[in-house]
Amino acid sequence: MRLPGPDYAAPAKLNLFLHVVGRRADGYHLLQSVFVLVDRCDAIRIRVRSDGAIARVNELAGVPSEQDLAIRAARALKELTGTPMGADIEIEKRIPMGGGLGGGSSDAATVLLALDRLWATRVGDEALRGVGASLGADVPFFLFGRNAWVEGIGERLVPIEVPARWYAVLVPPVPVATASIFAAPELTRNTEALKMEDFSAHAGEGFHNDLEGVVFGRYPVVREHFEWLRARGRARMTGSGSCLFAAYDDREEAQRVIDELPAGMNGFVARGLSRHPMRTGI
Repeated sequence: MRLPGPDYAAPAKLNLFLHVVGRRADGYHLLQSVFVLVDRCDAIRIRVRSDGAIARVNELAGVPSEQDLAIRAARALKELTGTPMGADIEIEKRIPMGGGLGGGSSDAATVLLALDRLWATRVGDEALRGVGASLGADVPFFLFGRNAWVEGIGERLVPIEVPARWYAVLVPPVPVATASIFAAPELTRNTEALKMEDFSAHAGEGFHNDLEGVVFGRYPVVREHFEWLRARGRARMTGSGSCLFAAYDDREEAQRVIDELPAGMNGFVARGLSRHPMRTGI
């Protein structure tokens, strides 16, 4: 079913680089990255209920409702605020799942932002980010709503200006489980920590994604897509994969790459954003 009302945008993200600089005693990895928002968005639709129930009204392949971060986000906000209100939630997926684009985390953040308004709970940014952090490491970034230099386990966010670019994004036909990549014994976890100024001064030259080697070794098709894209630009994997991207100065360049995709390869063009569509006032 399609719920009435507006579409709330849940944008994807790209990691312009991702360094694993250490590991805490509790097993969480310490990271450095730059996250950028792009205009490939899931659409969230919400109908407020007065009976307090929270339900997803559509099916998502491979994502039971009880495990859906968006549903968990709604329930966490309800528990925090004590509101008697509920919600029906519809999620139209446009962001590939298991691709390192942050779709599930973005859906959760958009649900929090939308319900905070619709329920009139108005808990404030700090409280929302606290809820987001309890759901997943990427959720606070989407609540932050700006491109960011990211450190720690994803909770330390500093705004960063990133030149407006267009991206050719390739979508290999395999989802990648993030937990398995971070648990891989062959993953290096000692990349030297760098400064945000280094990234800005050198336009990202010399920065990389530490997870690429692990993913390429385990998923040859991702490596094949990477090699194809690398012949047409500075290719990089986003997050723990499987999606890959290259940046271009204008839409025509990015579209030309997508138009050249051979049979069996899929992708799309995305424009970089400076602000989350729901956070334009920040």
